[in-house]
Amino acid sequence: KHDLVPSMIFNDDGLAEEKLMMNKFDPVSKNDFSDRPFHRNYKPEVPRFTDEDIDKIFGSITDDVITKSPGQPLQPPFQKEENREVFHTQTESEIETGIEEFPFIIQLHNKYILAQIKSGLMIIDQHVAHERILYEKTLNRLEADIPFSQQLLFSKKIELDPARFELIQELHDHLTKLGFALKFSGKKNIIIEGVPDDVKRGTEEKVLLEILEEYTNNQREKDCEQKDNIAKSYSCRTAVKAGDKLNDKEMRLLIDQLFATSMPYVCPHGRPIVVKISLNEFDRRFGRT
Repeated sequence: KHDLVPSMIFNDDGLAEEKLMMNKFDPVSKNDFSDRPFHRNYKPEVPRFTDEDIDKIFGSITDDVITKSPGQPLQPPFQKEENREVFHTQTESEIETGIEEFPFIIQLHNKYILAQIKSGLMIIDQHVAHERILYEKTLNRLEADIPFSQQLLFSKKIELDPARFELIQELHDHLTKLGFALKFSGKKNIIIEGVPDDVKRGTEEKVLLEILEEYTNNQREKDCEQKDNIAKSYSCRTAVKAGDKLNDKEMRLLIDQLFATSMPYVCPHGRPIVVKISLNEFDRRFGRT
């Protein structure tokens, strides 16, 4: 089997375009995820207690209860304890582990995420990466039929044209499964009372209308199945956008969630999500070979 992530190759001809290609000479073993960002060989340590340890724990509790005499002053249960400073210094092993598990990562122009991997550099399109994550999450939510909705403090009333109003009625069951809490009012108004957790506060009306627009475009151009279309439309319109700034924690979480999906290499619409540039390619361009 071969690595499915396309590698970028730069041509020597000044006017020629760069190429994306699959490196057929770089085989990848099954379940080998070492050439991905933040690969960790992590195994949680489960503490195990012997009978002797348990005896010591409960023995100390019993002795403490028995030896306390009524004449001794007792600490009031709700008395505020004095604040004490606790200093923690990292050991060398902790520092080395942190460096190994959290390599170089940066956001480029609030659009792409650059991450160090074993073979070189991985470039991730943040929008389509998040779109892939939300697409699979949406399909699972539609199958599970366990809606989770964030209730709005103040409901929002929207007036729609007849075509959009009819489309919302047609998709109402799917929208409810996703977490939208909608009520119909008259022949052209809907009331938004709740939205899925992926919808940012203040964008409820905008996102809902964009989902309807994306759904209509997909239906006209690609003739998608209804459930697949609503998943693609929802994921596209609720994903982080090009231009959205992400902090370090958000970037790492995005990458971890991406490589937990069934297909982290292409978005639901078929666009590439990740591209690699090998160290050999860097060396060649800098004249080191």
